[in-house]
Amino acid sequence: MTINNHDAISKALSHGGLVDITTIGRKSGQPHRIEIAYHNIGGKIYISGMPFPNRRGWLANLDANPKFTFHLKRDVKADLPATARVVDADAERREILPHIAEVWKRNDLETMVEQSPLIEVTLDQN
Repeated sequence: MTINNHDAISKALSHGGLVDITTIGRKSGQPHRIEIAYHNIGGKIYISGMPFPNRRGWLANLDANPKFTFHLKRDVKADLPATARVVDADAERREILPHIAEVWKRNDLETMVEQSPLIEVTLDQN
């Protein structure tokens, strides 16, 4: 999709919500699309998920190939090429995850720091 309205996209990205992401399967090489929450924290886009002791498939896919598509699908629809950076440093996770815990009304920050998937999203230039 050609993106003509950068202001509408910027506005949509400014508050967070639900999007789809398409990753490439690390084993299959096939695209995998899922719905997931994103957050705008300090002007940066993050994707996280609920705590889970095992590594999620989408996160393992991004470990193998950090290129993916970030699909806006609500008021603004756009397929945005993106690059993921897995956030695994404890100090950085402790800085970011409290914001997400607050949005989700969770009180188990330590569990989130230990188990929640977390990536920083960089939208690639067209």
